[in-house]
Amino acid sequence: MKEYVSERLKIKEISDTDIDSRLLSWFEDPALMKFYTSSKKKITKKELITSINKGREKGNTFTFLICNNQNDESIGTLKLGPINLAHKTSDLVALIGDKSSVEGKGLGTEAIKLGGKIAFENYDLRKLYGGMYASNIASIKAYTRAGWIVEGVLKGQYLVNGENEDRVLVGFFNPKYFTQQEIEEAKYENWYREN
Repeated sequence: MKEYVSERLKIKEISDTDIDSRLLSWFEDPALMKFYTSSKKKITKKELITSINKGREKGNTFTFLICNNQNDESIGTLKLGPINLAHKTSDLVALIGDKSSVEGKGLGTEAIKLGGKIAFENYDLRKLYGGMYASNIASIKAYTRAGWIVEGVLKGQYLVNGENEDRVLVGFFNPKYFTQQEIEEAKYENWYREN
C-alpha cells in the first residue's frame, strides 16, 4: 500500500518494529484509554502485535501508523476493520497518542480524512462507521469535521461510574455508492419523520 500524505500527516501500514515503548505508552494513558477500549483491559505489546498480524493475515483488519510528515515521528494509530467484505463496510478508529504535539490542532480530523481515502481508494469500501461515548466531544467533533455524519444514538449503551451513557453512532459514505441525497437522509435528525 502506498503512503497517504496530507498537509501535515503521513499514514503508512504499521510494522512490528514501530511498536516501541513510546507507542505502547499511549495504551497505558488512562485519559486516552478512557474512551478507546470498552473492555478496559490493558493492551500489551505481544497482544497488539498478535492482533495486528492476525487482522492482516485474515485480510479484514489493517492498522496504520499516523506520522508527522515533517519529521516522520509517530503520533497515533489508525485501525480499519474488521471489514465486512459482503457489505463492504468497516469501522475506522483513530487514536492520537502524542497529545502534546497535536492537541487542539485538528490533526485527528486530518488523520480521519486520510483514513477515509485509504478505505475508499485502497479497499473500495462503501461505508465507514464508528461509535463513541457521548461525553467524548473531541472525538465526535473530529469525525464530523472530517465529513462524517451522526447517524444515531444508542441510549444508555455504556455504564460509566454507575451512570448510563449514550453511544453516538457516526458514518462516512463513499460517494461512488451513495448519492448526496441518501447521505443527507441518513443524518440522525432526519431519521424520524411523521407521515
